[in-house]
Amino acid sequence: MSKISTFKDSQTDWERINTMPDEDIDLSDIPEVTEDQMMRARLRLGGKPVPKGKVRVNILLDADIIGYFKAKAIGRGYQTLINETLKTAIRDRDLEVLLRRIIREELHTTG
Repeated sequence: MSKISTFKDSQTDWERINTMPDEDIDLSDIPEVTEDQMMRARLRLGGKPVPKGKVRVNILLDADIIGYFKAKAIGRGYQTLINETLKTAIRDRDLEVLLRRIIREELHTTG
């Protein structure tokens, strides 16, 4: 979908839409994203796919953050848990932003 609107003079009350609470948005006609679709999804930055695999990094984190993840990572590595948490946060945020944009575009075109 294009980010550029083809309408010159919008009749949409964008202030109302931008301040609309999530619970007022009807999502009933949006299909559920399946686990299979998420597994096949590719992360892209600037339109280019990000290669799969792991990259070794050195990062300084607060001691309480490390302590939290070590306590939660029963039976697996805490670094794996940090990685999974970051992936989930990115995926959920990107999906939310995408759904909001689609809903706003649909509301804009249906008037």
